[in-house]
Amino acid sequence: MASVPSLASTLQQQLADALTAALPDAGAADPLLRRSDRADFQANGILALAKKLKGNPRELAAQVTAALPAGGPIKDIEVSGPGFLNITLTDRAIVETLAARSADGEGRLGVPLKDDAGTTVIDYAQPNVAKEMHVGHLRSAVIGDAVVRILEFTGETVVRRHHIGDWGTQFGMLIQYLIEHPGALKHEGGASDGEAAMSTLNRVYKESRALFDSDEEFKARSRDRVVALQAGDPKTLELWHRFVDESKIYFHSVFDKLDMVIADPDIVGESGYNDMLEETCRILEETGVAVRSEGALCVFFDDVKGPDGNKVPLIVKKTNGGYGYAATDLSAIRNRVQDLKADTLLYVVDARQSLHFKMVFETARRAGWLNDDVKAVQLAFGTVLGKDGKPFKTREGETVRLEDLLDEAVTRATAVVRDKADKVGLSEEEIVENGRYVGIGAVKYADLSTSAVRDYKFDLDQMVALHGDTSVYLQYAYARIQSILRKAGDAVPAAHPELELAPAERALGLHLDQFGEVLAEVGAGYEPHKLAAYLYQLASHLTTFYDQCQVLSPDNAPEVVENRLFLVELTARTLHQGMALLGIRTPERL
Repeated sequence: MASVPSLASTLQQQLADALTAALPDAGAADPLLRRSDRADFQANGILALAKKLKGNPRELAAQVTAALPAGGPIKDIEVSGPGFLNITLTDRAIVETLAARSADGEGRLGVPLKDDAGTTVIDYAQPNVAKEMHVGHLRSAVIGDAVVRILEFTGETVVRRHHIGDWGTQFGMLIQYLIEHPGALKHEGGASDGEAAMSTLNRVYKESRALFDSDEEFKARSRDRVVALQAGDPKTLELWHRFVDESKIYFHSVFDKLDMVIADPDIVGESGYNDMLEETCRILEETGVAVRSEGALCVFFDDVKGPDGNKVPLIVKKTNGGYGYAATDLSAIRNRVQDLKADTLLYVVDARQSLHFKMVFETARRAGWLNDDVKAVQLAFGTVLGKDGKPFKTREGETVRLEDLLDEAVTRATAVVRDKADKVGLSEEEIVENGRYVGIGAVKYADLSTSAVRDYKFDLDQMVALHGDTSVYLQYAYARIQSILRKAGDAVPAAHPELELAPAERALGLHLDQFGEVLAEVGAGYEPHKLAAYLYQLASHLTTFYDQCQVLSPDNAPEVVENRLFLVELTARTLHQGMALLGIRTPERL
C-alpha cells in the first residue's frame, strides 16, 4: 500500500529535527504545529521551550529556522511576535503530495493503516424481538455503522455484535398464546416481508397482552411457560425461535432501508449468554467481587448512592434466583475478551444507561476481565428531539416508528431530486434511486454531524436543504464534479507541480491533504462528527474554488485545465470515500 505522509507530518518531523539540532539540551521537543490564518502553518512550541531553557524565544526561533534543511517543502518561514514561526509551503510540495495520494493504487488516497491496530468488538443496533423499532433505535444503528466503517478503514479488526432483546418474561406470554392459537403467526396471503412480519407480531403481542391482563389462568400458564423456556424445554424453545425468526425478517427490512448490512452471525442477543450466567455469578461471588445482600448477589460502589445516601448496588442475581441485565452484560464481556480476543469493547448505547455501564465495567475490572490491556468504552449518545426541542413524538404523543420516519425522509428527498431532475435529464428510475440515497443520507448526516453525546433536533425540512451543513450539499458537490469531468472532453486530469497555485487552489489542496490525519483522530476518539465537519469544509473549499478558478475556461492554458481537473477529481474521490465511511451514498448525477 502506498502510504503518503501528510505535509503537516513531514513539516512536524523537520521542525522537531531542527529543534534537536539547534537546541541539543531541549530533548524531544514538540514544535506544536497547527494550521494558521496568517500562513499555511504556525509553530508555537518555541515559546514554552524558551521558558524551559531560559532563552530568548526570537533568538531560539532564528536558530531553529537556520537548522531546517534546504530544498524541502518550505517556501517561506518568518519569526513572528514572541517566537512564533509562520510557515508557507511551496506550491510544488502541495501538488506533488496530492499527486502521490491520487496515484495510490489501493484506492486509499495514501491514508496509512494505524500502527497499533487491534481487535474491537462493537455493540450497536440493538432492537428487541417482537417489538417495533422506533426513533430511539436510530442513533445506535447509524453511529455504530459509521464507527465500524471508519475503524476497519484504519486497519482495526472489528467484530460486530447486535445485542438484541430476545429473552425475558414477556416470551412466556407470547409462546403460551401461540400454543393456544397455533395459526397466530401466519401471514395473510402468505407474505413474509418486513411490514407483514411486524404487523403479525404487533397483533400477537396485543392479543396475548389483553388475555394476560384479563385472564388469571392464562397469566399463570404464561408464567409456567417462562420457567419452561429458561429450563430449555425443546417445544418452548422451538416456538421462541419462531418469534426471533419473524422479528429478524422485520429487522432486516428496516436495516435495508437504512442502507446497512446486518449479518445473522453478528446478531447475538441476550439469550446467547444464557449458558454463562451461572458461572459468571459463581466467579464473582468466589472472588469476593459480588456479595450476598438481602438474598440477592450484588456489587457495591463507594461513589454510587441513592437519594437516601445509601449505596446502590449492581444486582447480578435477584433474590428469586433470576438474572438481571448485569449478569448478561458481564457474561458478554467474558465472551468478548476471552473467546473473541478483543482488546477494546465499544458500546454504542443511550447516555441514559451510562451509570449501568459504569458499574458493569468497574465490576469487570475488579474481576480481572478488563485491565490495562483490555478496555471497555461506552460511546454514549443523546436523544432525538422534535422541532420543539422535546423528545420526538407523534402528534398523538406516541413514539415515532422508525420506518415511518425513514419513509417520510425519502419522500421529501425525492421531491427535492425531482425538482432538479429535468436540468440533468434524470430518468424516473434515477429519481427514485437518488431520492432514497438523498433521504437516508440526510437522516444519517444530521445524526452523524452532531457530537454523539449531544441531543439533536430532527427537522426534515432542514435535513434535505440544498444549502448549509447537510448531506445533500455534499452529494451535490460530488455530482457537480462528475458533471465537470463528463464535460471535459479530451482534457484529462493531470498534476502539474510546476504551476503556481491560486489562493483557492492552495486552500483546497491543503485541506485535501488532511484527510488521513482527520480519519486517525476520528477513529481514535470514535467521533464521526469530526469527519462530517471535515467533509463539509471540503465542499465549502470546493465552492470557493468554483467561484474563483474556472476549470474548463477556454482562456486557460491546457496544463491549467488539467491541473484543475486533477484537483476536482481528487476532491470527488475524497468526498466519495469520506461519505462512504459515514454510510452515505454519493450519486453520480443529481
